[in-house]
Amino acid sequence: MIGAVLGIVGMSVIAGVLVTAMVTPALAVTGIAANNSIGMFENLPSYIKPDQLAEKTNIFAKDSAGNPVLLASVFDQDREEVGWDQISQYVKDAVVATEDPRFYQHGGVDIASTLRAAVGNAASGGVESGASTISMQYVKNILVQRADAITDPTQRDQAYEEATQTSIDRKLKEMKLAIGLEKEFTKDQILSGYLNIASFGGRVYGIQSAARYYYGVNASDLTLAQAASLVAIVNEPNGLRIDVPDNIPANQARRDKDVLASMLRENKITQAQYDEAIATPVTPAITQPSTGCTTANGLGAGFFCDYVLHIIQNDSVFGADQDTRWENFKRGGYQVYTTLDVDLQTQATAAIQDYVPYNWDFDLGSSLVTVQPGTGKVLAMAQNKDFSADPDVLAVTPSASAVNYSTDFEYGGSTGFQVGSTYKIFTLADWLTTGHSLNDVVNGNKTTFNLSNFRNSCNGGYGGTYSPANDGGAAPGNISVLSATAQSVNNAFIAMAQKLDMCEITKTAEAFGVHRADGNPLDQNVAAILGTNEIAPLTMAAAFAGVANNGVYCTPIAIDSITDSQGNGIEVPKSTCTQAVEPKVAATMLYALQGVINNGTATASNPRDGIAHFGKTGTTDSEKDTWFVGGSSKLATAVWVGNTVGTVSIRNSTIRGNSGGNLRHYIWKQYMTAADGKYGGDDFPSPDSTLLNGVQVAIPNVVGMTIDAAKAALAGAGFEMQDGGPIDSSAPAGTVVSTNPTGSASRGSTITVNTSNGTLVKVPNVVGQKASDAAAQLIGAGLTPTGIPSNNQQGVVSAQNPPADSEVPRGTAVALTVGAALPGR
Repeated sequence: MIGAVLGIVGMSVIAGVLVTAMVTPALAVTGIAANNSIGMFENLPSYIKPDQLAEKTNIFAKDSAGNPVLLASVFDQDREEVGWDQISQYVKDAVVATEDPRFYQHGGVDIASTLRAAVGNAASGGVESGASTISMQYVKNILVQRADAITDPTQRDQAYEEATQTSIDRKLKEMKLAIGLEKEFTKDQILSGYLNIASFGGRVYGIQSAARYYYGVNASDLTLAQAASLVAIVNEPNGLRIDVPDNIPANQARRDKDVLASMLRENKITQAQYDEAIATPVTPAITQPSTGCTTANGLGAGFFCDYVLHIIQNDSVFGADQDTRWENFKRGGYQVYTTLDVDLQTQATAAIQDYVPYNWDFDLGSSLVTVQPGTGKVLAMAQNKDFSADPDVLAVTPSASAVNYSTDFEYGGSTGFQVGSTYKIFTLADWLTTGHSLNDVVNGNKTTFNLSNFRNSCNGGYGGTYSPANDGGAAPGNISVLSATAQSVNNAFIAMAQKLDMCEITKTAEAFGVHRADGNPLDQNVAAILGTNEIAPLTMAAAFAGVANNGVYCTPIAIDSITDSQGNGIEVPKSTCTQAVEPKVAATMLYALQGVINNGTATASNPRDGIAHFGKTGTTDSEKDTWFVGGSSKLATAVWVGNTVGTVSIRNSTIRGNSGGNLRHYIWKQYMTAADGKYGGDDFPSPDSTLLNGVQVAIPNVVGMTIDAAKAALAGAGFEMQDGGPIDSSAPAGTVVSTNPTGSASRGSTITVNTSNGTLVKVPNVVGQKASDAAAQLIGAGLTPTGIPSNNQQGVVSAQNPPADSEVPRGTAVALTVGAALPGR
């Protein structure tokens, strides 16, 4: 009762007197007058507010029912704060009995203990005992926690030293703050606060995490023996922690001789309970906590988890600078609910595992990313590696990697991969935006392009020439843009770009969120439209999702929501959606891109499950990288298979018995078939009729004109002319003899014009003529008559071969059939 009264009336003054007695020998040594000690004590701060405890952050995906599924936990301190009723009474009694038996009687400073400490300190001539109460230990732990939260190493070390040093100043401050603490909080609040903040060895903090880690149970379910063993650790956390086998005898000795003995002495347990407890050996059941993104590898989601961590570190919504964001995240006890769909992630991981080994003869990589159109949510992210950031693991485990193939370098990824012909969709988008159509005709044959004919309103013109090849040496001639897209004809797209502005093509790509993975600006050289920029798969998946979403691009997001340790919502990065191209352009793009998967270069990717799909293939020089990016109205998925290092031809490689060039298709088809089963898909909108067919214009008849006159006539009708070169013809050399196409075509199409080389002769009609006259006419035309009987020069020609009007080389023999002479002759 005396202690309780002192805690209410004048405790700080009396404590000051006791402190004077306790520290007098030390003060004398330092030359400080003892009568100053009370004044020193009174001038110290008197109030400390317990801070929010550092707690582990949990990262969740969601299952098919939308319930959270733990991917990983991240922490500096493994702590889960629990309430008073969630802590075993054995723990509470053990701490009080062992550390501070008069806890519920004193007012923050134990008078009797302080007096004993004063006597001891006087005998030793120093401050060897501080008579720390639970309240004082709680104060010390609060100050240590504050020190740990400081990001600057020098300031952190200084604060830690001030919180833990053996000094008069610290002990006085601790006492004064403990007294203030007792004025603001109940005893139960102080005790539960202490049990939640205390260290239990290593990175284990708080009684709940200690119970889970050392014994695999909740703090509320600890037995007497287990509770006493954990309380024993608090006295010397790293020396008595029981995950180190050599420490167990010392832990058991303290458990029995100090903790359990104190509980028996203070009547907190019976003799029978005591006997049973000390007869129970210390047998830990170590339960490792889920820590770090490697624990998400079970779902193949380690790289997605790492991507989430990089978002936390990089996005200003989480703090002013990266260090602050990371410290807040590791210590904040956040519950992070991500966009990852466990069902899709499982299917993505399985599809890659089925076709791409995690370790191969060369540096083979693969990535699959799915983005939801309209929301930007990243629903799946898998690759043919297990995630690890541990250098020791990476040094000996070829199947592990710290590099996320799916994301930008700034977000834990690589510097990207060339995307090949998947990039052609942005030329297609600009083609349609500028009023051209899918049925416009361009020349797809291999051509040497004069680069000075290409416009770039951003960076100026180009110089030199460029001679791209078509895949497999294809020479399709004049081809519609629709067919060129389905067949991925390189030269056709270069011909299209020649009619556009290279700067605008780049701006169109950027409107769909496209950027280089290394953070540098997109290259704008002419070859770039064939996919030479190095881009992350996530970026391409999000761009294609924008096409599926009526041309509205939404920035990708990986976090749905976050709550703090108190259950309050935390602001998270939001997806920003913008109109990249007009809906009618997007609809017409989708029409063309359906042709790729239905009857073009990606038929092997087609699930053929009744759901409409679109997409675009991509293969880079030397077949180093292979892609298929596409989707449905509900999901957009990018699959990349390629070299992480080196230039081995994927197409010419056989991997697990499959052609390497087809792996992208097999993965995409298997995965999207499963994904369609969950998400379904709608039919795509019809293409805009004008953007599909263009404005149909009659092609002028330019046969017989000179090449210059023909060009002028075609230009006047709204066409461009491609000189197809001379062909064998009987027309005067240099005059136009044919066009392709003929009839009509959409305005702006390329019309190929061929001129005559004049090497042919048109066979005259000599049937019905006298043989001698027929022979003379054929010879005059440069041909050789045959079949005329020598004794029948007057006979009549009844047939000839080649027939009349045939065009044949000069000197060709014309066989005549000669009958009887004309009557009267």
